[in-house]
Amino acid sequence: MFSSPGRSRRIWPYGVLVALAVAIGLWFGGHPSWLPGPLRSAFVSQTSNERRVQQVLDLISREYYRRVNTTKLVNVGLEAAVASLDDPYSHYIPPSQYQSFANETNPQVSGIGVEVTQRAAGLEVLEAFPGSPAARAGILSGDTITAVGSISLKGHSASYDSALIKGRAGTAVTLSVRSGTSVRRVRIVRAQVTVPVAASKLLHYRGKKLGYLEFTAFTEGSGDQLRAQVEKMLRAGAQGLILDLRDNGGGLLEEAIKVASLFIRNGTIVTTRGRTQPTTVYTALGHPIAPTIPMVVLVNRDTASSAEIVTGALKDRDRAKVVGTNTYGKGVFQEIQNLPGGAALDITVGEYFTPNGQNLGGGGVKEGRGIEPNVFVPDNSAASLLRTLRVGERVLASEIR
Repeated sequence: MFSSPGRSRRIWPYGVLVALAVAIGLWFGGHPSWLPGPLRSAFVSQTSNERRVQQVLDLISREYYRRVNTTKLVNVGLEAAVASLDDPYSHYIPPSQYQSFANETNPQVSGIGVEVTQRAAGLEVLEAFPGSPAARAGILSGDTITAVGSISLKGHSASYDSALIKGRAGTAVTLSVRSGTSVRRVRIVRAQVTVPVAASKLLHYRGKKLGYLEFTAFTEGSGDQLRAQVEKMLRAGAQGLILDLRDNGGGLLEEAIKVASLFIRNGTIVTTRGRTQPTTVYTALGHPIAPTIPMVVLVNRDTASSAEIVTGALKDRDRAKVVGTNTYGKGVFQEIQNLPGGAALDITVGEYFTPNGQNLGGGGVKEGRGIEPNVFVPDNSAASLLRTLRVGERVLASEIR
């Protein structure tokens, strides 16, 4: 997995307690053979260390003046151990947080499948996700949900209103939905809904049709979502494509390969190398749907990780022009190791390189210069978002013959 740069690192005080917690975390419940290789070799490589840790554990269990919450001690200790690596991308994820972490790579919610915004009368529907229970019930963009059952949504917060609508998959909820001046009651059965990360619209620039593709995260199935949007734009007669990767913090490597393979016919997408990882060259999957149509990629400082992989592949292969600012500059990748009890370790295991052999980081886990755009557009205000798009339109239109 390629983790996004935005995760915060938790730092725990009291070095002695941390060391003790690590020891207990490693040995509570038996020999830590379940640990990933890097941690196992770091902490239990010597027999004397093993005996020392076991002795400390025995003493605490027998002599400490009060009972110890061993589960908390284990989680605190392991978080501190990983934090000591001084790596902003590596994290120990305790069981209580793992589900939220998993939702980053497989973003599903149990509900009716709408994107909403708060209004005085309730929740205005910005979008009913395709194929969702809401879409099947005929709820449309612009409708307003005014009540859930007998509870009016007027005057409440968006979080309060949304919580009333969400619920376990398979259960039903009755909504009052206003369309224009009419209000109807709709009974909807909730389901697990995948939150879409790809959207598109057809733009017109000086007589030319441009397909605009917004892509927000490399989550499970996101490559297929983007494929559908590319096909939609091609059917609409797009003569060029704008792939907007601004604020895309990355995600899954396999999805990055899928996305790049939509536009690149063959050859290298990215190369990865690690201390215990074999050098691996990832190539285009074949059968691209848009291998020759002119392209522009929009990027900014928050374009990172898998988004940088796709951008680097498209730029290095002369497949697209890059417009915006330098990207984040993340040159390493992570893998998730599942641990007993529902925990996990998201740990940096190697570096990656664009087709031209460039590592985007600044050495190890340090930030680097990232990808330098072909056309630089400052990104320092809200107006910059629109300005970057306008420059992208101009650059793309000049590529269309």
